[in-house]
Amino acid sequence: MAKSNESAEKPIDFSLYGGAEPSELSSVATPLDSTRSPRRTVTPTPTAKDDGKSYPGPPQDPKDFLWLMTEEPHRSRRMAIMKAHPQVTTLMGHTPTTKYVVALVVSIQFIAAYLLRSTHPLSWKFLLTAYLVGGTANHNLFLAIHEITHNLAFKGIWWNKALAVMANLPIGVPYAAAFKKYHIEHHRYLGEDGVDTDLPSRIELLCLNNVLGKVFFTTFQIFFYALRPTFVRTQKLTSWHIANLITQLTFDFLLILTLSSSFTFPTISISALSALTLPEMISLLLGLPSAIVTYFGTISCSSLNWYPLFYLLFSSFFAGSWHPLAGHFIAEHYLWDGLEQETYSYYGPLNWLAYNVGYHNEHHDFPSIPWTRLPALRALAPEFYDNIPSHPSWVMVIINFVRDKEVGIFARAKRINREKEREVSRKVREEKVKGGEKGSGVEKMVGTPVLEQKEMGMGNGSGGSESEKDE
Repeated sequence: MAKSNESAEKPIDFSLYGGAEPSELSSVATPLDSTRSPRRTVTPTPTAKDDGKSYPGPPQDPKDFLWLMTEEPHRSRRMAIMKAHPQVTTLMGHTPTTKYVVALVVSIQFIAAYLLRSTHPLSWKFLLTAYLVGGTANHNLFLAIHEITHNLAFKGIWWNKALAVMANLPIGVPYAAAFKKYHIEHHRYLGEDGVDTDLPSRIELLCLNNVLGKVFFTTFQIFFYALRPTFVRTQKLTSWHIANLITQLTFDFLLILTLSSSFTFPTISISALSALTLPEMISLLLGLPSAIVTYFGTISCSSLNWYPLFYLLFSSFFAGSWHPLAGHFIAEHYLWDGLEQETYSYYGPLNWLAYNVGYHNEHHDFPSIPWTRLPALRALAPEFYDNIPSHPSWVMVIINFVRDKEVGIFARAKRINREKEREVSRKVREEKVKGGEKGSGVEKMVGTPVLEQKEMGMGNGSGGSESEKDE
């Protein structure tokens, strides 16, 4: 492309491209030089526009997010893959492996909490175990709940919910029910401001957009991911939320009660019970609730053993802090190397501990394909995935995020909030239905092909149904 003398004399201010669309930047390639950080991502099969060495685009304006007017990329790639490889639908559905892995990891955490019941929480033994064993195990359970959220552990919805509550137990705080709705919106409205709660808020951008801020963010990012959604987008409380809350609090209480040194299991004499007359048995049963209340009323906080619960809570904190597996939080959707690419994959060995969540482009393209078959998806359609830049290391993602001036809280792609438009469209559809217009049920309402609805979990296919009510 020929350059005018005027443009040659006055260099382009690349910061102006902070909100540009990809089409405006795709032809810009900035070679490596001393003014920019080394390239962080890798491309298995580079395209002509991406030689794997040069920057595909200029650095982003650190004062704002990258605002895009384009559609999120996963729907179009999903449709292209389904057209090129119709057999991809055979990969969809639940996998029985998940429930066995969950049972194993939950058991490991229960055993560890029991073994550390007499170990002080600030001892090296306690902290190292909580980081190495507990952090890895609880992060695995975070991602188990992520997998179960897509109903990929069982065919039935309620079995998936029950398993999610079970996987939630070692985490210490109830979050499985709330996570489900937030995460489904993250898939459907990727990058939409005020709807996708995975996106940093404007306050985070203003307060944490420097090295110290990024250190603080990576250290306490588990709290950002847990608390941000409640401030950005509240949820309606359902019976599913209440069940998750009651189950978790009951488990936590029984844990600190039964593992306390002062607790003794009540003994029941079978011979004494058999000798009771019917009136005596009825009197015993009627007095049982009062006896239980009296028993628990004598328990003081000082008599409880809080160490097992501390172990589980410390494990959850380490799982979302400076832990190798926590690198996926940043790796998945932050922008790197001047790219407008808003989803990144990682194909390294840590996927073995993380339900293959590193196959993140593949997961967003086909959320109804379980973790055990995501590598098969990539192998089926290499022409769609091997030319997309990916991360070689989750550990280095965390380190580079902190030290790289070109990446920060600002390095996220956002789209304007379209809730009002969707509400208007919904009302128009309702009016048309009331007016007697003929249509095909769900397909008419959602406006997408039936096969795509099933794949995205919007229909009633086996596994991946995401549209059910949580009442």
